[in-house]
Amino acid sequence: MPDRRKRVRRCLLCGLRRTNGRRKPPFRSNSRIAFIAGVPYNTTPRGGAWDSCGDSAIQIAEKIIRRRFVTNKPFTVHTSKHPTLDLADLLDRWNALKFEVDSKLDDCLQRRTADCPDRLREAMRYSLLAPGKRLRPILCLLGAEALECSPSMAINNAAALEMVHCYSLIHDDLPAMDDDDLRRGRPTCHIQFDEATAILAGDALQALAFEIILADAINPTTAAMSCLVLAKAVGAEGMVGGQMDDLQAEKKGGDATFLHAIHARKTGALIRASVVLGGIAANASSEQLEKLANYGDCVGIAFQIVDDLLDVEGSSENTGKRTGKDHERGKLTFPGIYGVQASRERAEQFVEQAISNVDAFGPAARPLKQLAHYITARSH
Repeated sequence: MPDRRKRVRRCLLCGLRRTNGRRKPPFRSNSRIAFIAGVPYNTTPRGGAWDSCGDSAIQIAEKIIRRRFVTNKPFTVHTSKHPTLDLADLLDRWNALKFEVDSKLDDCLQRRTADCPDRLREAMRYSLLAPGKRLRPILCLLGAEALECSPSMAINNAAALEMVHCYSLIHDDLPAMDDDDLRRGRPTCHIQFDEATAILAGDALQALAFEIILADAINPTTAAMSCLVLAKAVGAEGMVGGQMDDLQAEKKGGDATFLHAIHARKTGALIRASVVLGGIAANASSEQLEKLANYGDCVGIAFQIVDDLLDVEGSSENTGKRTGKDHERGKLTFPGIYGVQASRERAEQFVEQAISNVDAFGPAARPLKQLAHYITARSH
């Protein structure tokens, strides 16, 4: 495996693919390969997060290098209203922002866990710096950009969002909850360490999220507002409440209305908060925050629909987590209620609604629109 890691990493960094021993032209973008593979992409030759990348992620990267970009064509998405939308510039921008987010997360862990027990720090790093899309912090930074604000003004909020999201994944994967053993192509935190350590790592990340917003605040007013929005999004009326309903639905079922209510809170609340926190950092007006919130609501539901579809149609190799588990556990899902094709159509409808909500922001909102389309095109 070490030799394979070096070979795949070299391909990602150099942008070269080999077929029958012949050197081929460079890929249009190295970071696009890493992005869709879900593996870390660094601009320096250091190993770092790459060396801790799970074996399945390495296999995905190899598969993509061999097959997905064989034609060297741009990555495109086909939708009803946008026949061909080239997402190459979004993916390049995404990876640039992702690098900033990962650097901030690493810096926060180094500065804020110096007096932390070694095992707890190791578990926090293992989960927080694992390869992933960083969707929520990216939404936050693009939300700020849509209002022509520098992403650096929202980086603390972005890092906090990823910490809270990571805490939720750690706790979600526990045997008492969703009982998963694979996350982001690697063993889940409680499998890699133990259940008690995983619980404490999640607790510590949740607390650290609010610490980062407040301790590194540039504007105390926006920091306080950011904490309030984030707390409501992940609390009893938000993400945690949605998780409770999701567990209850496994036992007693539910209808379409209950399904939407679950995911508006379990998944949608934090995604909505992500883009709103970007707006808060940019000193958005109430009207602008409302538009960003509506965009986040639509993207959140579309994201969950696609997640449900990937559990039905995807593979563990591509998603980095075990598939087919929703059906095994009797979970309430969009394909289960509406069917596969109707669910896909609903996701596209929510994407179009999301886009219409940020039309007023003009060209600066183009990345947000592209991201909404990526939601329905993603394979992991």
